[in-house]
Amino acid sequence: MKLDDLIEKLESNNYRITEQRKAILKVLAENNESFISVESLIQKSKELYQKTNISTVYRNLEVLEGLGLIYKVINENSVTLYKLICTDEHHHHHIICKQCGKTDVIDFCPINTLKQLSKDKNFNLTDHKLELYGYCMKCQIKE
Repeated sequence: MKLDDLIEKLESNNYRITEQRKAILKVLAENNESFISVESLIQKSKELYQKTNISTVYRNLEVLEGLGLIYKVINENSVTLYKLICTDEHHHHHIICKQCGKTDVIDFCPINTLKQLSKDKNFNLTDHKLELYGYCMKCQIKE
């Protein structure tokens, strides 16, 4: 998702585009190939607009999540990571590097099998997330 699209979406939902918000959005747009931690987001946003503060970053992430503009995942170390939604219209999942956060799309979804398993257990499946974690080639070489 591009910065202009994000700004347009926020403005159409009556959100002002402050300098702090613009810095946060720009960092998310520039890092759209990988998930990013809040700490990295804060650091990079401050490089663009020094007055960016932690509470504003968290509030903006909450707004973006509420508008369905970002993915939120929690890795195995209990670190919450964020990434702008993919602009692809088709349903997909991600494989994420545990070291650098690089993210690639996986065009496979096991939901039909899982729906049947859920139905067999008398459970109404309404949503799902699937992220796979490992190490990208670049990070494997570093080890």
